[in-house]
Amino acid sequence: MLRVRAFQGLSPKPELAADVACVPYDVVNREEAAALADGNPHTLMHVDRAEIDLPPETDPYSDIVYSTAKINLDGLVSSGALVREQGPTVYLYRQQMGDHVQTGVAAVCHIDDYENDIIRKHEKTRKDKEDDRTRLIGTLGADTGPVFLTYRGRAEIDALVGGQASLPPAVDFVAPDGIRHSLWKVQATGPLSEEFAKVPLAYVADGHHRSASAARVGRERRAMNPHHTGDEEYNWFLCVLFPADQLRILPYNRVVNDLNGHSAEEFLAKVRETFEVTENAPASPAAPGKVSMFLDGRWIGLSWKSDPSADPVARLDVSVLQDRLLAPVLGIDDPRTSKRVDFVGGIRGTSELEERVKTGRAAVAFSMYPVTVDQLMDIADAGQIMPPKSTWFEPKLRSGLFIHTF
Repeated sequence: MLRVRAFQGLSPKPELAADVACVPYDVVNREEAAALADGNPHTLMHVDRAEIDLPPETDPYSDIVYSTAKINLDGLVSSGALVREQGPTVYLYRQQMGDHVQTGVAAVCHIDDYENDIIRKHEKTRKDKEDDRTRLIGTLGADTGPVFLTYRGRAEIDALVGGQASLPPAVDFVAPDGIRHSLWKVQATGPLSEEFAKVPLAYVADGHHRSASAARVGRERRAMNPHHTGDEEYNWFLCVLFPADQLRILPYNRVVNDLNGHSAEEFLAKVRETFEVTENAPASPAAPGKVSMFLDGRWIGLSWKSDPSADPVARLDVSVLQDRLLAPVLGIDDPRTSKRVDFVGGIRGTSELEERVKTGRAAVAFSMYPVTVDQLMDIADAGQIMPPKSTWFEPKLRSGLFIHTF
């Protein structure tokens, strides 16, 4: 049984919501984060990336970064930019990017559901990133960035969400990137919690480090509390749950710095040994089982026969490319650690791939067909791990529209 409930957290004054809300901490580097926060004292970026308010040489994992984040969060509360809700609240969070619309339920989920695999994972976490978020969440006593969860949709939940979202939103703004964010506050939360209790499983779509860190903080707080009852707020973490049929995954493309000592002609000959090659291919593959490769100023199509007996991970296009080409021909044995391969989110388009190759920053680029939500859930159900940089969810959830404190 999936536990989803309301919480009495912090949210921005409606007139300041657009200023407070910020992109996730991990989609921008320090310079980009500082630029986004420039001239905006209310943005939560001052909390999620507090190093931007310190000298450039500051170690982002140093004590002063976390203490500054706490000072900045307290400042947003004391200034009135962030306000405590009057009672337990669930939020309906709608995002619109062009013609694509998705509406999720923002609430808190239980860390035991995460630990017991009712909330399923498909990625490994990096220790340094998990340690960072664990320390930040623990220092703040708050979840500032929600975990992006998905589930196999239920008509009953859709009906409840649709009925509430037909009313005027409490918050409605278009961010500088053109994405519209709308928020409804729901105090009568029982029906939603009851319907989510009938959802057997949820899946981490985006936010593996945030969810792992929240669970770690909860375990640490339990260990430190001799009077732990299980009812404490630290047992819950902030999530937004979207039905799977509303989500859109963009491709996560690959670029490789060099051809591992091969000339372009030699490399293409090696490719032909494993793949069916088509000249004048489209820049974006039209279906699974196809990859478009930009080499020597032109797009070349690669295709292969799939193995129906292969496991869900091995069948992924990114796995086939890695196992049959990147590793054996280009020598990219571990894409998680190799400095010779880079990953480009599909939001940047295929022109970014062409530009990198044409300017010599890369020798070859691969345009992928996006992984589907069903593939993601199948892999999580099988207890397997997705290859690194397999999915790019868009639009991204904004942080700061609702904050869970404990």
